[in-house]
Amino acid sequence: MQNRILGRTGVSVSPLCLGAMMFGPWATGRGRLRPRHPRALDAGINFIDTADVYSAGESERIVGKASPGARDDVVLATKFFMPWGELTRTSGAAPAGGSSAR
Repeated sequence: MQNRILGRTGVSVSPLCLGAMMFGPWATGRGRLRPRHPRALDAGINFIDTADVYSAGESERIVGKASPGARDDVVLATKFFMPWGELTRTSGAAPAGGSSAR
């Protein structure tokens, strides 16, 4: 797969990005989805999108466990805006001029 430069960063990423939103309980189950991640890496996809809100953080844990040794080879795009819990660390980004604490 021929990679592209991501914006002005100089970082080389695959033109396809593996979306991890359905990894974990939001989908049919972790077992059916985990094998796709290593196959995507084998196919040359090095760009993975996830977020802490996806299955309350389980998506990010699955991505981490499914790619041992690939830390230097993968570009991980994650989001943190949406709240998914009551704790300050799970309440998303702070609104402009305010606090994220509830």
